[in-house]
Amino acid sequence: MAKKKDTELEEPEEIEESEEPEETEEIEGTEEEVEGREFAFAMAPIVRLMRDELDSDKLIRRRVKTGMNLWLEKVCRKVTSKINESEYTVVELDDFKTAIEPYEMIDDVEQERHRIVATLEKIKQDCDSLIRDVNRKFITYEIPTTEGEPESETE
Repeated sequence: MAKKKDTELEEPEEIEESEEPEETEEIEGTEEEVEGREFAFAMAPIVRLMRDELDSDKLIRRRVKTGMNLWLEKVCRKVTSKINESEYTVVELDDFKTAIEPYEMIDDVEQERHRIVATLEKIKQDCDSLIRDVNRKFITYEIPTTEGEPESETE
């Protein structure tokens, strides 16, 4: 039954793809390569995970499924290359944790960004408040001048 749903979703997609003439050359080249390619990971588990996280009313296009599979392969290769930098012949959990650390820190970086933006907003509000206080407490008076006469405050 799951296969029937996938094919039902893919048939309308093919029609919609022909209606979308604007695509970059890079994407077109990638799609041509993908059609005859074996993927590094089975597509069904990836799609299942994506469906678990998406709202039930969302449909997933074939290009998204393919893109996710290719991206996961790319990340896996990067992590493995980082693990390969280890000088030991046996790959340990510590090597793996070191290799995935940048990917695990993404949430921390995002939280730090929100914290910094909130702090800057607070500083901005404080500056605005100080400007209002200065303008209210230190009212400046302009001395009216007549045309042609130089301004002198010593008169």
